[in-house]
Amino acid sequence: MQSMFGKKLTTRELAICSALATVSAVTQLLHIGYQSPQFGMWIDIVATSWIIAQFLFGIRGALVTSLLGVIIITLFAPETWLGASMKWAATMPLWLCLYLWTCITRKTAAAYQSIQYLIFPVIFGLIIRSIISLPLNYYYAIPIWTGMGSQNAIANVPWYIIVIFNVLQGICDIFLAWLLVFRFNLARFANWNK
Repeated sequence: MQSMFGKKLTTRELAICSALATVSAVTQLLHIGYQSPQFGMWIDIVATSWIIAQFLFGIRGALVTSLLGVIIITLFAPETWLGASMKWAATMPLWLCLYLWTCITRKTAAAYQSIQYLIFPVIFGLIIRSIISLPLNYYYAIPIWTGMGSQNAIANVPWYIIVIFNVLQGICDIFLAWLLVFRFNLARFANWNK
């Protein structure tokens, strides 16, 4: 299978990415997390495996895992296609910023073992996530999910609620993935740990 950079994905990479995508789908189907009773927004662990893939295999791993996860979620729980697409759009800035930071600093993902190395790309990723999430929620997710018009959504769901939930979700995804990869030794499966 050709990646977006022209290199072939190894069988090992593809197998681990598929397993991580399955974990993502299972956590979506079981809906492990917290849902705000007032606004219906979730803080869950669906995208944590996507960030794990980023730490292990870089942008190719994150892209393959997240797209497979979205497809599986959509096929097995068709009512969650909206949530899956929103989750992908909101999480993409995080794994993209993690990747770009390694390109800029010319380091591998192994550098993320130091939690201080995460600070800049995570802050930048959270800012981009919030900028993307606001219009997507007001003009796409809330109108489809609730039937509420965009102007009504803007009037009833404060922008800072969307930002707070997205920042908390992003921090949860990054920290849990970091913990699993670098403290619970999933790093032994990483491409950079050969």
